[in-house]
Amino acid sequence: QVQLVESGGGLVQAGGSLRLSCAASGRPFSIYAMGWFRQAPGKEREFVAAISRSGGNTNYADSVKGRSTISRDNAKNTVYLQMYSLKPEDTAVYYCAAERVVTTIDTGAWRSVDSWGQGTQVTVSS
Repeated sequence: QVQLVESGGGLVQAGGSLRLSCAASGRPFSIYAMGWFRQAPGKEREFVAAISRSGGNTNYADSVKGRSTISRDNAKNTVYLQMYSLKPEDTAVYYCAAERVVTTIDTGAWRSVDSWGQGTQVTVSS
């Protein structure tokens, strides 16, 4: 099983930017589609973004589309989420996830997640 550790969360003012990182270890990173999810207080965990094994395909939730960029560096076993124009409603705990997929272009169905990170808090002040 792959182990995931997120970093980069923090407090930022509305309109600001943050880059989250997720470092993977324990299994070959390149066999996984990688995703970011978030959970706000009192709400269910929701999908934010995903990236295929090769990094060539990405998928975003409508709520962050145009304000976020997911990327990965397979040589560093790390996936990133760059967030721009942050809003108070982006406040949540952000989780990194890994799902084993067969093809290099698949961004994952996220119905059978192999691993979750412990989460990193993002707080956006108004």
